[in-house]
Amino acid sequence: MENYLERPELIAAIEEAARSKNIDKADIFLGMEKGIAKIAKAKYGYDRDIVARINQKSGVIRLFGRQEVVETIENPEMENMQIVLANAQKINPELKVGEFIETELPLVEFGRGFAQTVRQVITQSIKDSERTRQYTEFKDREGEIISGTVKHAEYGNVIVDIGGRAEGFLGKDELIPRESLHTGDRVRALIMQVRDDSRGPQIILSRTHPNFMSKLFMQEVPEIYEGVIEIKAVARDPGSKAKLAVHSKDSSLDPVGACVGMRGTRVQSIVNELQGEKVDIVLWSADIGTFVVNALTPAKASKVVIDEKAGKIEVVVPEDQFSLAIGRRGQNVRLASQIVGKSIDILTEAQESERRQEEFKIKSALFIQALDIDEMIAQLLVSEGFMEIDEVAYVPMRELTSIQGFTEELATELQNRAKAYLEKTKNEIDSNLKKLNVAKDLLDFAELTPNQTLILAQKNVKTLMDVADLASDELQEMLPELNLETAGKIIMAARDICYKD
Repeated sequence: MENYLERPELIAAIEEAARSKNIDKADIFLGMEKGIAKIAKAKYGYDRDIVARINQKSGVIRLFGRQEVVETIENPEMENMQIVLANAQKINPELKVGEFIETELPLVEFGRGFAQTVRQVITQSIKDSERTRQYTEFKDREGEIISGTVKHAEYGNVIVDIGGRAEGFLGKDELIPRESLHTGDRVRALIMQVRDDSRGPQIILSRTHPNFMSKLFMQEVPEIYEGVIEIKAVARDPGSKAKLAVHSKDSSLDPVGACVGMRGTRVQSIVNELQGEKVDIVLWSADIGTFVVNALTPAKASKVVIDEKAGKIEVVVPEDQFSLAIGRRGQNVRLASQIVGKSIDILTEAQESERRQEEFKIKSALFIQALDIDEMIAQLLVSEGFMEIDEVAYVPMRELTSIQGFTEELATELQNRAKAYLEKTKNEIDSNLKKLNVAKDLLDFAELTPNQTLILAQKNVKTLMDVADLASDELQEMLPELNLETAGKIIMAARDICYKD
């Protein structure tokens, strides 16, 4: 049997296929070589590593048995795929371990089915090449808006013809609520994700993703496309309401007005595309308080209180603005929270006043009990902004003596009592921690106060590893003063220490 087979008709067939399908013929040759090697392997045995090579000019086909050069063959089943170094160097003295040696083999008898095999391999190669090309093309276009024609709609899911034999999948969850698309409709959508699987590239589209609206504004507003105006944040309740925070790099340009357009033409075009979704375009600000006020538009705020430690923001509004600030089913404040990136609580002026009075009573009672003072002195401390015992203990003396009616003698006595109370409390906490056998690594953990450590220990969280094993919501439930973000940071700090080795 000869070592080669000359089939010049292969060259013409492959070149024709490559030309008609706009595919690199090298990809088809590669597929052919893999197909022929697979046929040969079935004849020679699956314990052989068979390589087929086609001369791309003459169409000559050759087969080779390939063996990896190794020090020793440890698995007898690998004898046909491996060769020991000593034997390999008898053939080629320059060979090294890890390299391969190839031995030409007689061609197997392909028989009458060879032509059919060639057609099948070419067809499969074309499919594989098209699939690879489509995946590469659309993977690079993730995040773009694409236009297509509805090819099929069933059970709320839509298949979109996006050209080049490619199809996009627009799931019912990615369609704007109450939107109805039918075969033949033109539709625009965001290429949200491109996945490669055995069925070919899966191009996932979306019309509900926040970036879909961002890209629509980029297409409609030249200043955004040119980079003069930045879209800082987007939040959507698809089909109902959205908020877009914008900022201009040019101080002379009004970013909100540019996005709205003359007589609202620019924003109206986007509202129409989004099936009537109302869009609030708000001015972004580096000052968080100003940004929050802008984000709550159309409501008007009286005051913004930012609690950095808790990661929360409270906004006080007049009574007649409360419903507007909250929005239908909490929609306005929810979208505002999303573009600001922090939780926002809305209070009326009356609610805030009532709450402040309650806090005033609680803090006053704390000072009365801890410092053994009368109600008037306690209320004066709270009125001046003192909220915790340690603030009284370690504040500069002048801040106490500046309070009307507070002599230096009274201020000194208050500080002494505050320090004594803190020391007593610390000793009680230390004693309880000792009784509960809390591990040293948790006692030394700087992210938790001693009182927080005691609360956790009473709930059977007694080691740093116990903290590391908690979920954020579990820690927040044990320590309600923490928000989820802070709880998560504490847990991650514990894990960094526990798993650093």
